[in-house]
Amino acid sequence: MSMSEIKNCPGTLKYGHDTYSRTCLRRMFNGKKVHHLLLYDSPASNEDADELFLENRKRISISGVQEKFSVLLEKNKLRLIDEGEQGTYILKPIPGAGKNPDQMPANEHLTMQIARQVFGIETAENAIIFFKDGTPAYITKRFDVTERGEKLAKEDFASLGGRTPQTHGEHYKYLGNYLELFELMKKYLPAYRIEAPKLFQLLVFNYLFSNGDAHFKNFSLLETPLGDFRLSPAYDLLNTRIHIEDSDFALDDGLLPRNLANGKVMQQFLILAEQAGLSKVQCDGVFDKLLTKSKKVIEFIDSSYLSERSKGNYLQTYQTRLKKLGKK
Repeated sequence: MSMSEIKNCPGTLKYGHDTYSRTCLRRMFNGKKVHHLLLYDSPASNEDADELFLENRKRISISGVQEKFSVLLEKNKLRLIDEGEQGTYILKPIPGAGKNPDQMPANEHLTMQIARQVFGIETAENAIIFFKDGTPAYITKRFDVTERGEKLAKEDFASLGGRTPQTHGEHYKYLGNYLELFELMKKYLPAYRIEAPKLFQLLVFNYLFSNGDAHFKNFSLLETPLGDFRLSPAYDLLNTRIHIEDSDFALDDGLLPRNLANGKVMQQFLILAEQAGLSKVQCDGVFDKLLTKSKKVIEFIDSSYLSERSKGNYLQTYQTRLKKLGKK
């Protein structure tokens, strides 16, 4: 997409903006007038850019297969961090693997915006941003770093469960089932009864939007300013079916231990809710919310930065999952 074609805010996707809207600037960039164009050429576009981004990648410790770069906001300009600096944003350019890799920034951005704006799921702040050559990237604001650069404690569920490549093998973050997430929360989270429905809603959302990479490291607990912990904002939400033929669930055993995994997917979600201690009212509330806003979802898909073909694929996978959850 060229710069002249921007008609929707690259943050909120609201129509009638050729750059970031005031709402996006406030939420994403502390109200500073940041432009949607970065100062840099895209990685691998030339030797100088490649070297610059390669050096930055050495300074970021966030796990994951996709390349991620650490960025901070200086006055109203975003720049790569220097040695010893704490980044407050994560920049994810187009990856070098998978089908339709050029669609991945728009895919993640759309899915995160739907989660937040349509369904009220707390997410990391995020937007689309462009390199000087017009190539898009996904940018997200770190929720584990304060505006003063202080780090909040954050523990993903692989760490909580003592899972490492050394203890559980290379496939460690995909082992087990989603009921184990609730068991870990019960163990480490005094506010379990408040946070458990949020986790359940996120799991149903991931299924509904074909996020087949929701593994143990993509869920976390976050320290609050009071020093206790809660479920972190959602992150790394995207429709993986556009990029890879994956399974319905990231975890090998799916939603439940094999002795409990009876019936079709809707029945299994109901069993999961019961095992996690959710009331019928809480469970019904999650499904009432997630299965009744398809018109709004379609509006967001149409407003997104996906190509027309990818919009069609995204919509088709969403509608297929709606039917599997019993929505006609």
